[in-house]
Amino acid sequence: MLHVLILAAGLGTRLKPLTDSCPKPLVPVVDASILEHQVRFVKTLGDVTLHVNAHHLAEKLEKEAKQLGFFKVWQEQELLGTGGPIHRMAKEMDIDELLILNGDCFCSLDLKAFLNAARASQSSVALLCRNFSKVNTLLIENSKLQGIANKFLFGNPTSRATFSGISWYSKKALQNIRESERDVRDFWKRLIENGDSPATFLAKENSLWIDMGTPIGLFNAVKARLSQLNKTNWIDSKASLGNNVLVGDNVVIHQDTFVGDSAHLENAVILPGAKLEPKQVYKNQIVGENFTWGLE
Repeated sequence: MLHVLILAAGLGTRLKPLTDSCPKPLVPVVDASILEHQVRFVKTLGDVTLHVNAHHLAEKLEKEAKQLGFFKVWQEQELLGTGGPIHRMAKEMDIDELLILNGDCFCSLDLKAFLNAARASQSSVALLCRNFSKVNTLLIENSKLQGIANKFLFGNPTSRATFSGISWYSKKALQNIRESERDVRDFWKRLIENGDSPATFLAKENSLWIDMGTPIGLFNAVKARLSQLNKTNWIDSKASLGNNVLVGDNVVIHQDTFVGDSAHLENAVILPGAKLEPKQVYKNQIVGENFTWGLE
């Protein structure tokens, strides 16, 4: 059985003040939380054993994870980076291979193709990458990681890419990673030094990949999810709307919200707890309980 770890222990600082009371993985994206969307994505592989790590507001995350069928929630008393949870799992469980996903990426990358390629690569670690020029920090030669910009460099890399947050670790790698390598890039560097460079695979250019960890990223994920649902807007049945509310395109109104009479909404996400004034225009905004993010 393939084990999958969704990394979800971060503080969600880019989404404050929303994440002061809601762990980032539970932030809603139209019809489901970020975490539930990740589970749906992972289950394109079939039956998997789900794990998630948790730190900030861990009890809320654990409750949701149990409802979603996670095998285990790995609570962290202190943040362990990416390498720390991998080492901890390998120490406490007998795992043949581990697929890891960042907890805040909304994507439609081909997991099956990546997994098959990783298994056939003869490398103990494989990374799924994107061509994203603003963040192309991975330095690559012959589909092997050779460096990370401003971190380390080996050989003569001929191309660059961005790490998607999705990676695969063989049993050999799981048995090899050290407790001190919380920054998993230190482990990758040691693998390169030992002649076992992580394999890299580039996702198709038109593949959907969105970082949901910022307000604009969250809004882009909302638009992508509406497109998947073939909807122009989405209103929860438990939302309270006044009379003559005008709802335009790319509008999501969540439960436990109130929208005043004759309000006009367009390109807007209304999060639980928000109260919108009557006769006001809400455009290019995410509105929460006592806060508003502009999207321009």
